[in-house]
Amino acid sequence: MSTHRYAGYEDDYENDYQDSDDAGDVLEERPRRGAAHVVSALGGLVLTPVALGLLSWGGLRQQQLIQATLSTNRDPLGIALLAGGAILLLVVAALGALSAAGPILGGLIYGVLPGVAAMAVPEWGFKLVNLMPKSDIAYGVMDFLFIGGLLGVGFLLVGSGLAAALVRRRREA
Repeated sequence: MSTHRYAGYEDDYENDYQDSDDAGDVLEERPRRGAAHVVSALGGLVLTPVALGLLSWGGLRQQQLIQATLSTNRDPLGIALLAGGAILLLVVAALGALSAAGPILGGLIYGVLPGVAAMAVPEWGFKLVNLMPKSDIAYGVMDFLFIGGLLGVGFLLVGSGLAAALVRRRREA
């Protein structure tokens, strides 16, 4: 006979842990999220560059107006472009409620990667901007790229996607 004080209860403890064969059933009960991932990823890949273009163009218009005239006049179109870009970025971040793929992809591809490339090798930043047609939007994007705006927005989008993923994981656990 064993001298351990719980030796008489071995069978009780072993039976409690033998029901773990149903782990496959738990995976089957989880809803399929493929459509949510696709919608979020497409939204992040399509809306993020549009939002960044609107922000860049609106910011350039405001900057040119204030610097050229040395006044505090406002450009209604510039303000509308800034607001539209900000709202689209909010939509991309909100897509994280469906899936973290949208904000993370949009932030990495259109923010973090170009921002890091421009910081590490500025010539790459110029090459990236030269891929765009010459316009006020391209000049705005170049300004936004080299002042670190794209990098900052990219990290914020990636962070919102990661936060949404962590919250979802905690709720499912």
